Amino acid sequence: MNRVLIKNAKIVNEGVIFEGDVLIENDLIVEISESISAKSSQCVIIDAEGNYLMPGVIDDQVHFRDPGLTYKGDIESESRAAVAGGITSFIEQPNTVPNAVTQEILEEKYQLAAEKSYANYSFMMGATNDNLEEVLKTNPKNVAGIKIFLGSSTGNMLVDNEVTLEKIFSSTSMLIAVHCEDEATIKSNLEKYKAEYGEDVPVTVHHLIRSEEACYISSSRAIALAKKTGARLHVFHLSTAKEMDLFTNKIPLEQKKITAEVCIHHLWFTNDDYATKGNLIKWNPAVKTANDRKVLWEALLDGRIDVIATDHAPHTLEEKKQPYLKAPAGGPLVQHAVVAMFESFHQGKISIEKIVEKMCHNPAKIFKIEKRGFIREGYYADLVIVNSGLPWSVKKENIFAKCGWSPFEGFTFKSRITHTFVNGQLVYNAFKVKNIRPGKRLLFDRE
Repeated sequence: MNRVLIKNAKIVNEGVIFEGDVLIENDLIVEISESISAKSSQCVIIDAEGNYLMPGVIDDQVHFRDPGLTYKGDIESESRAAVAGGITSFIEQPNTVPNAVTQEILEEKYQLAAEKSYANYSFMMGATNDNLEEVLKTNPKNVAGIKIFLGSSTGNMLVDNEVTLEKIFSSTSMLIAVHCEDEATIKSNLEKYKAEYGEDVPVTVHHLIRSEEACYISSSRAIALAKKTGARLHVFHLSTAKEMDLFTNKIPLEQKKITAEVCIHHLWFTNDDYATKGNLIKWNPAVKTANDRKVLWEALLDGRIDVIATDHAPHTLEEKKQPYLKAPAGGPLVQHAVVAMFESFHQGKISIEKIVEKMCHNPAKIFKIEKRGFIREGYYADLVIVNSGLPWSVKKENIFAKCGWSPFEGFTFKSRITHTFVNGQLVYNAFKVKNIRPGKRLLFDRE
């Protein structure tokens, strides 16, 4: 039997922080109490020394590049980076090669993860203009949801047929996650800047090409369609102040049919950072203005935005060093997401309880994930210990992502992940990932 006792922790769970101990047996949390004694000499005791113990983070949007793009990253390398960052479960997107747009290809990804993943995993089924039959075969019990790209990004999976979209929205009760950017607006903006700069368009106008208007047109249409059809819609990586008016905090999360996500980079960077970071912070949707960031924070804190995720999407440094028009969008974020949010805690922007709500509890609620996202007896022991006063600097040699770079390189974080448990197994400790792969397929409590 695997038996682990975590002692003297500041346990962060369901809106409160309390001091106590947690006992793990095999893959489950079996006891939470003020004080638990080790009832067996076989019990491994870990003294949390007054550090924070939080549920493992559930990242609802990653691109781990497996299969077909594994020179950028793969399930093994990126899930290692995830557990080093306190992320114990991930939901991966379908724009790999081949695109996950048939049940057979989707299931092949699950088989890859079963062999390679350090973290728990699920994969989105991808929608196209002509695969509705395949989409409707998706099993709601063991697949996270349906992903639709309403703007083209990495992997050419744009769905722009209005009839198809309405059919998908009206035919499934599964969660539909959307990437919202209006293609026509982006193309028009791009032509305008090409007329001005030729092929030497600077990255500093990325947020004007993939503009506020491009985002708003697309997200407002998706929301209107969801309201018309009654679909369960989750809008990924919101980036603009204007879009915040589309979401509500007037009803509890469990009753929302339309939910919202923001990503670390849109909470951290602004368009002013393009001057120094260049293509390293080229994402789709683009990092926007300081005012957009400010309003995203307000919406996150007041409940219009429900989830914080990463949209982890690695590319090689060589690809990123190409001119703006050729450089791909996306970057590695799973390893530094939690400590970046703790940085915001140190700055007084957000409480640790709220970080846990948005990164652990709410993804579990939104996707109806079985027995994860909370520190509860009978739940899987996905747990993370964070020392909020142990600074460390991001350097090439401590980056786990296969691409070997980070937009945070050179930054010193005040907080450090010291331990990560996945299904009761200590996978990560003190900058080392153990060579064990305890990740399991996520299951969902749905009809």
